[in-house]
Amino acid sequence: MHIEVECHSADSGESIPRRFFLGKHPVEVTEVIDRWLGSDHRYFKVQGDDGAIYLLRHDTIEWAWNLTMFARSPVWNADAADRSTRH
Repeated sequence: MHIEVECHSADSGESIPRRFFLGKHPVEVTEVIDRWLGSDHRYFKVQGDDGAIYLLRHDTIEWAWNLTMFARSPVWNADAADRSTRH
């Protein structure tokens, strides 16, 4: 899934995701959990402000971003389920 990503520069000059958009919905990156370099992509495992974990892939040749994995936090799901039963 192609996504739009806003980055900031690390001290090393590397672009680090700080916000991305799922459609028109912005997700703030609260933590970069891990990052690594593949043969022609850079990968960032990040936590969003929604509590979910995302794996973002940056194509360094095409300069395009993709969402390659998404996992909701179990705590977030429990909170969401609790809120949906209250009216």
